[in-house]
Amino acid sequence: MNRNPKTIGLISDTHGLLRPQALRVLEGSDLIVHAGDVGDPEILEALKTIAPVFAVRGNVDTEPWAQALPETEVIETDSITIYVLHDLHALDLDPSAAGFQVVVSGHSHKPAREERGGVLFINPGSAGPRRFDLPVTVALLHVDKSPWKVDVVDLLGERKGLL
Repeated sequence: MNRNPKTIGLISDTHGLLRPQALRVLEGSDLIVHAGDVGDPEILEALKTIAPVFAVRGNVDTEPWAQALPETEVIETDSITIYVLHDLHALDLDPSAAGFQVVVSGHSHKPAREERGGVLFINPGSAGPRRFDLPVTVALLHVDKSPWKVDVVDLLGERKGLL
Protein backbone atom coordinates (compact mmCIF):
# COMPACT_ATOMS: atom_id res chain seq x y z
CA MET A 1 0.00 0.00 0.00
CA ASN A 2 1.11 3.53 -0.75
CA ARG A 3 2.02 5.02 2.66
CA ASN A 4 1.60 8.53 1.28
CA PRO A 5 -1.52 8.55 -0.92
CA LYS A 6 -2.61 11.68 -2.71
CA THR A 7 -6.04 10.51 -3.87
CA ILE A 8 -8.28 7.98 -2.15
CA GLY A 9 -11.18 6.61 -4.17
CA LEU A 10 -14.40 6.06 -2.20
CA ILE A 11 -17.18 3.79 -3.40
CA SER A 12 -20.14 2.10 -1.73
CA ASP A 13 -23.36 0.23 -2.30
CA THR A 14 -22.49 -1.30 -5.65
CA HIS A 15 -24.99 -4.12 -4.98
CA GLY A 16 -23.33 -6.29 -7.63
CA LEU A 17 -23.09 -3.56 -10.29
CA LEU A 18 -19.74 -1.96 -11.09
CA ARG A 19 -20.32 0.68 -13.73
CA PRO A 20 -17.54 1.47 -16.22
CA GLN A 21 -17.99 5.13 -15.27
CA ALA A 22 -16.99 4.27 -11.68
CA LEU A 23 -13.83 2.57 -12.87
CA ARG A 24 -12.94 5.62 -14.99
CA VAL A 25 -13.44 8.04 -12.09
CA LEU A 26 -11.44 5.87 -9.67
CA GLU A 27 -8.56 5.45 -12.15
CA GLY A 28 -5.51 7.19 -10.70
CA SER A 29 -6.52 6.61 -7.06
CA ASP A 30 -3.65 5.56 -4.81
CA LEU A 31 -6.02 3.38 -2.80
CA ILE A 32 -9.73 2.57 -2.90
CA VAL A 33 -12.19 2.19 -0.03
CA HIS A 34 -15.43 0.24 -0.57
CA ALA A 35 -17.86 1.00 2.26
CA GLY A 36 -19.96 -2.14 1.92
CA ASP A 37 -22.89 -3.71 0.11
CA VAL A 38 -20.42 -4.96 -2.49
CA GLY A 39 -22.78 -7.64 -3.81
CA ASP A 40 -20.22 -9.57 -5.89
CA PRO A 41 -16.58 -10.45 -5.17
CA GLU A 42 -15.65 -9.68 -8.79
CA ILE A 43 -16.24 -6.00 -8.03
CA LEU A 44 -13.39 -6.01 -5.52
CA GLU A 45 -11.15 -7.86 -7.98
CA ALA A 46 -11.86 -5.25 -10.67
CA LEU A 47 -11.12 -2.41 -8.25
CA LYS A 48 -7.82 -4.08 -7.27
CA THR A 49 -6.63 -3.65 -10.87
CA ILE A 50 -6.61 0.11 -10.15
CA ALA A 51 -5.21 0.32 -6.60
CA PRO A 52 -5.09 -1.54 -3.27
CA VAL A 53 -8.65 -2.00 -1.95
CA PHE A 54 -9.99 -1.84 1.59
CA ALA A 55 -13.57 -3.09 1.86
CA VAL A 56 -16.09 -3.75 4.62
CA ARG A 57 -19.13 -6.00 4.67
CA GLY A 58 -22.54 -4.39 4.26
CA ASN A 59 -25.97 -5.67 5.24
CA VAL A 60 -26.58 -7.26 1.81
CA ASP A 61 -23.19 -8.99 1.80
CA THR A 62 -24.51 -12.29 3.17
CA GLU A 63 -23.01 -14.81 0.73
CA PRO A 64 -20.18 -17.04 2.00
CA TRP A 65 -17.48 -15.06 0.12
CA ALA A 66 -18.46 -11.90 2.02
CA GLN A 67 -17.75 -13.42 5.44
CA ALA A 68 -14.06 -12.69 4.78
CA LEU A 69 -14.86 -8.96 4.72
CA PRO A 70 -14.58 -7.21 8.10
CA GLU A 71 -17.45 -5.15 9.51
CA THR A 72 -15.04 -2.26 10.13
CA GLU A 73 -11.64 -1.36 8.75
CA VAL A 74 -8.85 0.95 9.87
CA ILE A 75 -6.60 2.47 7.23
CA GLU A 76 -3.43 4.18 8.42
CA THR A 77 -1.06 6.00 6.11
CA ASP A 78 1.61 8.58 6.80
CA SER A 79 -0.87 11.42 6.33
CA ILE A 80 -4.31 10.12 7.33
CA THR A 81 -6.12 7.62 9.56
CA ILE A 82 -9.52 6.45 8.30
CA TYR A 83 -12.23 4.39 9.99
CA VAL A 84 -14.56 2.55 7.60
CA LEU A 85 -17.94 0.97 8.32
CA HIS A 86 -21.06 0.39 6.28
CA ASP A 87 -23.82 1.93 8.41
CA LEU A 88 -22.88 5.11 10.27
CA HIS A 89 -25.62 4.33 12.82
CA ALA A 90 -23.47 1.38 13.94
CA LEU A 91 -20.56 3.65 14.88
CA ASP A 92 -19.69 2.59 18.43
CA LEU A 93 -16.64 4.73 19.12
CA ASP A 94 -15.67 8.38 19.32
CA PRO A 95 -13.59 8.77 16.15
CA SER A 96 -11.86 11.91 17.38
CA ALA A 97 -10.83 10.33 20.70
CA ALA A 98 -9.69 7.22 18.81
CA GLY A 99 -7.41 9.32 16.60
CA PHE A 100 -9.33 9.07 13.32
CA GLN A 101 -9.42 12.08 10.99
CA VAL A 102 -11.94 10.58 8.58
CA VAL A 103 -14.91 8.20 8.85
CA VAL A 104 -16.17 6.63 5.62
CA SER A 105 -19.58 4.94 5.50
CA GLY A 106 -22.23 3.95 3.00
CA HIS A 107 -25.69 2.38 3.46
CA SER A 108 -27.89 5.48 3.02
CA HIS A 109 -27.16 5.74 -0.74
CA LYS A 110 -26.95 9.53 -0.19
CA PRO A 111 -23.64 11.29 -0.77
CA ALA A 112 -22.64 13.32 2.27
CA ARG A 113 -19.71 15.29 3.62
CA GLU A 114 -19.80 16.68 7.13
CA GLU A 115 -17.23 17.77 9.67
CA ARG A 116 -17.98 16.99 13.31
CA GLY A 117 -15.58 17.41 16.19
CA GLY A 118 -12.61 17.77 13.88
CA VAL A 119 -13.48 14.52 12.05
CA LEU A 120 -14.51 14.45 8.39
CA PHE A 121 -17.47 12.11 7.76
CA ILE A 122 -17.86 11.04 4.13
CA ASN A 123 -20.49 8.92 2.42
CA PRO A 124 -19.66 8.49 -1.27
CA GLY A 125 -23.28 7.61 -2.04
CA SER A 126 -24.33 4.60 -4.10
CA ALA A 127 -22.45 3.53 -7.22
CA GLY A 128 -24.75 0.59 -7.98
CA PRO A 129 -28.35 0.37 -9.17
CA ARG A 130 -30.23 3.65 -8.79
CA ARG A 131 -32.41 3.81 -5.70
CA PHE A 132 -35.41 6.12 -5.68
CA ASP A 133 -34.35 9.45 -7.21
CA LEU A 134 -30.92 9.50 -5.57
CA PRO A 135 -27.84 10.20 -7.69
CA VAL A 136 -25.39 7.44 -8.65
CA THR A 137 -22.03 8.55 -7.25
CA VAL A 138 -18.50 7.84 -6.10
CA ALA A 139 -16.13 10.22 -4.30
CA LEU A 140 -12.48 11.15 -4.42
CA LEU A 141 -10.72 12.29 -1.26
CA HIS A 142 -7.69 14.42 -2.07
CA VAL A 143 -5.24 14.39 0.85
CA ASP A 144 -2.19 15.89 -0.85
CA LYS A 145 -3.01 19.43 0.32
CA SER A 146 -4.62 20.91 3.39
CA PRO A 147 -7.51 21.31 3.79
CA TRP A 148 -8.46 18.00 2.23
CA LYS A 149 -10.84 18.16 -0.68
CA VAL A 150 -13.75 15.80 -1.41
CA ASP A 151 -15.11 15.52 -4.94
CA VAL A 152 -18.41 13.67 -5.33
CA VAL A 153 -18.84 12.58 -8.94
CA ASP A 154 -22.24 11.84 -10.47
CA LEU A 155 -21.56 8.76 -12.60
CA LEU A 156 -24.51 9.42 -14.87
CA GLY A 157 -23.56 13.08 -15.38
CA GLU A 158 -26.98 14.29 -14.36
CA ARG A 159 -26.23 16.48 -11.38
CA LYS A 160 -23.57 19.04 -10.64
CA GLY A 161 -22.44 20.43 -7.31
CA LEU A 162 -23.63 17.52 -5.19
CA LEU A 163 -21.68 18.64 -2.11
